[in-house]
Amino acid sequence: MGVQLLEVWNWARRRKVFAGLLVACTLGIGILIGTIIPGHTLATRAQTPSGAELLSIPEPVTLSNAFSAISKNLEPAVVNISTTQVIVRPKGDKAQSDLDDAPLGDFFDRFFNSPDDAPDAEKSLGSGVIVDPKGFILTNDHVIDGATKIQVSLDGDEMHYGARVIGFDKDTDLAVIKIDVGRDLPVAKLGNSDGVQVGDWVLAFGSPFGLNSTVTAGIVSAKDRAAGTQFQRFIQTDAAINPGNSGGPLVSMNGDVIGINTAIYTGSRGFEGVGFALPSNAAINVYNQLVTHGKVTRGSIGVTFQEDNSENPILMKELGAPYGIVVEKIEPGSPADRAGLKAGDVITTVDGKPVHNGNDLVSPIAQTPIGRSVSIQYVRNKQAKEVSVMVADRDKLFPETADDSGSQPDQPQEPGQFGLHVEQLTPDLSTKLGVGKMTGVVVTEVEPATFAEDTGFHRGDVIVEVNHAPIASLADYHAQMSKLKAGQDVLFKIEHRDSNSGSWLTLFLAGQIPSRP
Repeated sequence: MGVQLLEVWNWARRRKVFAGLLVACTLGIGILIGTIIPGHTLATRAQTPSGAELLSIPEPVTLSNAFSAISKNLEPAVVNISTTQVIVRPKGDKAQSDLDDAPLGDFFDRFFNSPDDAPDAEKSLGSGVIVDPKGFILTNDHVIDGATKIQVSLDGDEMHYGARVIGFDKDTDLAVIKIDVGRDLPVAKLGNSDGVQVGDWVLAFGSPFGLNSTVTAGIVSAKDRAAGTQFQRFIQTDAAINPGNSGGPLVSMNGDVIGINTAIYTGSRGFEGVGFALPSNAAINVYNQLVTHGKVTRGSIGVTFQEDNSENPILMKELGAPYGIVVEKIEPGSPADRAGLKAGDVITTVDGKPVHNGNDLVSPIAQTPIGRSVSIQYVRNKQAKEVSVMVADRDKLFPETADDSGSQPDQPQEPGQFGLHVEQLTPDLSTKLGVGKMTGVVVTEVEPATFAEDTGFHRGDVIVEVNHAPIASLADYHAQMSKLKAGQDVLFKIEHRDSNSGSWLTLFLAGQIPSRP
């Protein structure tokens, strides 16, 4: 028994010694790693000529990606729109002399300077959003208003595509244009703007100051904000909207377009935290009418009112109405006149929906198809009444307020092919220009906003080749130009007079023939 106890005691002692040695070895290894290896590392990092430690690039960290995910999906459907408007300046008093009889000064003025009546071209920028893969684009009317030429550039595409106007509506400042690119395009989904709430996060897309593919973030600051015409009730946002953003989409966190950026409130022509977007529901209604009929038709019953009356509780109390809009005038012969409505009546509901402001009265009637009837409840002499009124065309009831909404007529064909006017380079003309025995045709005019201007032609250039074919006469020029087809590439060899040195330079100009020459 004693021997067994001694063996147990010896075994426990050996185990204790072993554990102690193990702990000591572990501590030793830790000390070694903590002193020798870091010291070696620091020594390695310090081995630079200046003694500075090199920095390392850490692994990328993914933070909140909600904005970036929406941007990646929406940006391909957002376009940059550039427009050109030709403005003809008034003619000067000096009459233009015939070419052959003109003094040398007048001669060079004609070819190398702008004549008094030469048109100017104003250019502007805006944005738009593709809503149909066939190339239909929603934008603002003021972006394309008066434009002689409209060009659209797509995200990630260096090409500029000519656009034509499908229709426009000045009451809402909306327009629809179309481009043809030969393939289906990415589109943005339009959402229901009625679901937008004050405080919701939104993103504004567009090309402010021409900076393509720009995204700004903010919140919905207010809804149903009246800041324009009778048919403009805006979503207000503090997402940065600047010149060039017009026509771009305002997007919810669901990735849906809930507005079209239209206007800003500013005293400095820049962003001051108050921007306005036309709600998507209004945009959808206008778009559908423009692509179907080329114009927007709105209904009316022929009443005129002053919205401020609805905000006067004393007035409503005296008239015996809980709320409503006071009619100021009834158009003679209008549906309201035939239905018996009179000035002084307080309209309280339209088809059972309360009328608290002008928009509550106008919108449901304006959206009702012409010829259908709406139920109007009103108060007269503190007595509630109801009548059915047929809706008529607003433009016919109020012709003085009718605008030119609708599709723009095609632009007239230009006299000079592709905006390029030329004359035969005669020996006498060659002498005056100082081009020696050169043959070709001389450019007498380059029309703004045309293929000729885009390609780089200037007044006074001499065209000596078209697609490598020599040009010796007007007949040669017209023969080669008649062969050109829409979409075809063309190369011009020209002689160009340098404005600084006066010497003649041989240049090549190239471009793609537009679909409308």
